[in-house]
Amino acid sequence: MLGFLKREGCDSLICLWAMLLLLPLQVSPHGHDQSGTRGHSIPDRPKLLLVSFDGFRCDYIYRVPTPNFHILKDEGVMVDQVENIYITKTFPNHYTLVTGVYAETHGIVANEMFDSSLNQSFSMETDSRFDSHWWEEAVPLWVTVQKAGRRSGAVMWPGTDVKIHGVYPSKYLPYNSSVSFESRVEQIIEWFSGPEEEAVDFGVLYWEEPDESGHRLGPQSSQMDEVIAGIDEKVGFLINELKKAGLYEKMNLIVTSDHGMTQLFADNIIELDEYVSRDLYMWVDKSPVVGILPKEGKLEEVYNKLLDANPNMMVYRKEEMPPRYHYQHNSRIMPIILEAKEGWTIMQNRTGHFMLGNHGYDNTLRSMQPVFVARGPAFRQNHVKPFMRSVDIYPLMCHILSVRPLPNNGSLLNVQDLLAPEPVTSTPSVPPRAEEYSYAPVVGCFLSVVMVIGFLMVFIREVTLRQLPSLQHRRREMSQPLLQEDLHL
Repeated sequence: MLGFLKREGCDSLICLWAMLLLLPLQVSPHGHDQSGTRGHSIPDRPKLLLVSFDGFRCDYIYRVPTPNFHILKDEGVMVDQVENIYITKTFPNHYTLVTGVYAETHGIVANEMFDSSLNQSFSMETDSRFDSHWWEEAVPLWVTVQKAGRRSGAVMWPGTDVKIHGVYPSKYLPYNSSVSFESRVEQIIEWFSGPEEEAVDFGVLYWEEPDESGHRLGPQSSQMDEVIAGIDEKVGFLINELKKAGLYEKMNLIVTSDHGMTQLFADNIIELDEYVSRDLYMWVDKSPVVGILPKEGKLEEVYNKLLDANPNMMVYRKEEMPPRYHYQHNSRIMPIILEAKEGWTIMQNRTGHFMLGNHGYDNTLRSMQPVFVARGPAFRQNHVKPFMRSVDIYPLMCHILSVRPLPNNGSLLNVQDLLAPEPVTSTPSVPPRAEEYSYAPVVGCFLSVVMVIGFLMVFIREVTLRQLPSLQHRRREMSQPLLQEDLHL
């Protein structure tokens, strides 16, 4: 084509044609450079580690020097009051942390349960806890993370050694209380530090203390001071190991608990045998919240015998539970619920095992509420929030991990102030999708059409002008005989 134009004397069109060919290189609808890479760098995938120290009460960090907890607080955030869920026991609250829903929704309503429809019992102390059907009324975060194409790692967290909705965590250790805290930390850090194609993005880590000591000694015991200080040392070990692995500045770290602990007294015992025969009911779960399953046809009799039996024990029909407890709408919640007042214990008689400390009481009690500190690139620094709910931790973690949360009872808006403000830059951190945010394709197409039309118009004009003299000559030749004939007339 260019050769023809040159033969015809149309060298001026070469520039126009070259501009037309270069147009796609000048206007890129997708924001790529010439090498095909985006103009913005893709940030590293966020990392999040959730750590729970069972039974670590919110005020323990002020009871003795806890420098490592305060390092996390000063470098990150702390919540003064965390309202966990009812009942304030280990399995229900740990499952809420990773699902964002109340116990009546996720189905782990107690540490010990009975399913009437299946005639089966569940206990955290038996192999029944490995039966997946108890867990599948909700979807834990590690399942969501893996379905989003990411990886998770779990060390001893309740439910992580169960195949839930057909999925185990990408990497996990079956529960074994004899494994030391240090070994657990080393394992989870190894998983976070693996090759990019194998490293986990989300991890959960569980430790049994100070819960076990709190039950045995009671939280008011002076011996608990040493236990609390030991937990702070373990936090320091975790911090140092993260630093040694080069993860400390990259990692978003949340340290929390499932519940608190309150002091019990041997004189504060409610003996059910004084009020109702054991032949009339089944006892489900332990104090301070006891599920009562009356024998067939005996519900009214059992309820009436227990109602007002002791001023330190509340007696509820399932449907009469206070709405704020969110503890009604599940078949695993027994028809009658007994709730002891703080510091009191419900037993069938005094021959049972008595503990000096316990939890499970009203979740608005300060003694039942857990600690919460967090630090990392996602969090603000040196910020104290007065109040939050434990159900809000799930949407917070989803936001940090950039995964879509499933329906839950929490709200990211409630904890937005814990997050570091988004950096203000001249260009977005993630390039916009051209079809949604860019007019470049439209402009490019329009300019291309204009250039093509312009080229054709100029081309036709140049060719026409070149042909015009010969056409005029031919017209004169064609018209001459006619003129001569006219003259002869």
